[in-house]
Amino acid sequence: MIYPSTFSIVAYDPQEQTWGIAVASKFLAVGSVVPWAKAGIGAVATQSYANTSFGPHGLDLMGEGLSASQALERLLSDDPDREQRQVGLVDQRGGSATFTGKSCYAWAGGVTGPNFAAQGNILASEQVVNALAETFTKTNGNLPKRLHAALLAGDRAGGDRRGRQSAAILVVKAKGGYGGFNDRWVDYRVDDHPDPVLRLGELLNLHELYFGKSDESDRILLEGEVLRPLQLIMIRLGYYHSEPSGTYDEKTRTALRAFLGNENFEERVDFQTGQIDKPVYDHILRQFQVDQ
Repeated sequence: MIYPSTFSIVAYDPQEQTWGIAVASKFLAVGSVVPWAKAGIGAVATQSYANTSFGPHGLDLMGEGLSASQALERLLSDDPDREQRQVGLVDQRGGSATFTGKSCYAWAGGVTGPNFAAQGNILASEQVVNALAETFTKTNGNLPKRLHAALLAGDRAGGDRRGRQSAAILVVKAKGGYGGFNDRWVDYRVDDHPDPVLRLGELLNLHELYFGKSDESDRILLEGEVLRPLQLIMIRLGYYHSEPSGTYDEKTRTALRAFLGNENFEERVDFQTGQIDKPVYDHILRQFQVDQ
């Protein structure tokens, strides 16, 4: 029998109304098994000898108004193999619950706190779960950042005692998905990698780069010596066929629409006013090896 021996944290952010899970394991594609979440309802991590029905069923129960603890009790009452299971839940109000069956392989256990449940099995030690909880509690920022910080702390505290293979993060919020059509705000998996939690952090940084939004104070005007490097890049790549004048004219605007659209940064540029988010500008110069 192959067990998704795993450490995870399930959590809720009451300010942003987001729910999520971060998980890692010496198990291929752990993100395909463990994390389940629905905006306005809650989140579930099901692991050890995972009963994947706990994900959708747990969300259904919490959607009916049951607390995390009540939903957990119902899930376990219908499962003859409950002592092989491990599961963590948070509900729509941040109530949390965790369970570790007596047959889970040591070290195995969990801890709950306000708005989170952390748990793991086949771990290097209890410190893994403690690191998850302590780091989540002490970290500032949005829920994806806090979840990843906690997961990395657990990983560096020893993690799965068999080694590393995969990691995943799922965070939901109402209309948080692409175009606002679903609740899947952050959904990344590293299915097979020598250091998956670290790679997961790199993907989150890319998520922020492509889908984040800068404050007005972190936007720059495309003119003069700020614009010329972009024009040089576009000349090199064949988007722009004039001199690098530093002038934001119609020819430059048309070329930028094509160039930045192909790079998937159109959401972080105001082509009408000629303003760009500085993190994107800096990334483009680094990517195409232009000195600032």
